Amino acid sequence: MNAPDKPIQPIPSPWLASDAGDFDAFCAEMATTTDPRNVPRATEIARNIPIYDGDDVRNAAKDDSERVALLSEWNGVFDQGPGVLVIKNAMPDLAIVDAATAVFERLIDAERESGAGGGDHFAKPGANDRVWNAAQKHCLADPENFAAYFSSDAIALASCAWLGRGYQLTAQVNRVNPGGAAQKAHRDYHLGFMTADQLATYPVQAHRLSPALTLQGAIAHCDMPVESGPTMLLPFSHRFTEGYVAFNRPEFQDYFAQHHVQLPLEKGDALFFNPALMHGAGTNRSSDIQRLANLLQVGSAFGRSIETVNRTDMAKALYPVLQTANFDTRARANVIAASAEGYAFPTNLDRDPPVGGLIPKSQAERMEDALNEGLSPDAFNQMLDTYDGSRSA
Repeated sequence: MNAPDKPIQPIPSPWLASDAGDFDAFCAEMATTTDPRNVPRATEIARNIPIYDGDDVRNAAKDDSERVALLSEWNGVFDQGPGVLVIKNAMPDLAIVDAATAVFERLIDAERESGAGGGDHFAKPGANDRVWNAAQKHCLADPENFAAYFSSDAIALASCAWLGRGYQLTAQVNRVNPGGAAQKAHRDYHLGFMTADQLATYPVQAHRLSPALTLQGAIAHCDMPVESGPTMLLPFSHRFTEGYVAFNRPEFQDYFAQHHVQLPLEKGDALFFNPALMHGAGTNRSSDIQRLANLLQVGSAFGRSIETVNRTDMAKALYPVLQTANFDTRARANVIAASAEGYAFPTNLDRDPPVGGLIPKSQAERMEDALNEGLSPDAFNQMLDTYDGSRSA
């Protein structure tokens, strides 16, 4: 005799309604504190945010076992830890930072005169000075300074810790002038840039996946006391799955306003955080500080970066610099990772087939090979043009 059918269990809906996210559960999550045992390489923990010393980071980068240990620790911070960390003295040569600031200020002045640039995702237009696609503009305006700047171990290690190899770096300079108002508290790209109606079209696993596709960073280009409005942060808020649909509701915005933290930064410090962390630029209450930061949005090789970047032009501009400048192997690799295309796909497999492996060589790998082989800049440029042509449909 056949057994009677079991009642069908309802399948939970994968779609998050506009009222998803229990506020009391969120508040309970925010009561979490950072356990020092999980961040043993931090020099201190300030308001739940682990602080690291730039010299320690650079020393770890030189030793394979220490490097892996630090990457693992930072991955834990970004994943289930507080979601944010600070690296003091991340950029040890402040002359390099100042030279980059000069480039950014020239770009701001030029774009103001032409009427280009400006705008902000989460603040009123005019409150800030923005330079979009600052990575490419910086590289083409001063490739020597770009190479020195992005040879940084701090930037490379933070990016690798969360995204692995082949990451794609974009940058947007933000200068908040005295009196510039705070941004609305938000999450970031990808799902953080969507309306409630758009968010409703993505199943819950996309809400969990989105934070794994990018990493947010900021390099301080001036001293940033709290009165100047450094980034407001809510540690552990990235762990709230329903956050993309919930954080715009008044009770969540009020909670952020009452409980966010801000840490003062010094020129050359770096801040990195999970893009799902609730955050926003603070109000610049100073009378004379033009708070300028280079905002880094690093994308996974497996995702779509926020900006279109001409990485071929960047590679061509940097190649002679890397040939002649005194970069060690690690620093050179950091610069290539910050500029060239690190992932082989999408491509035209008829003309760019995998040879000697499962996937074709990426632009970054070809740039590394050319430098090792001593290819001339003209030959390198021709090789890149041929390579780009082979990848088109």
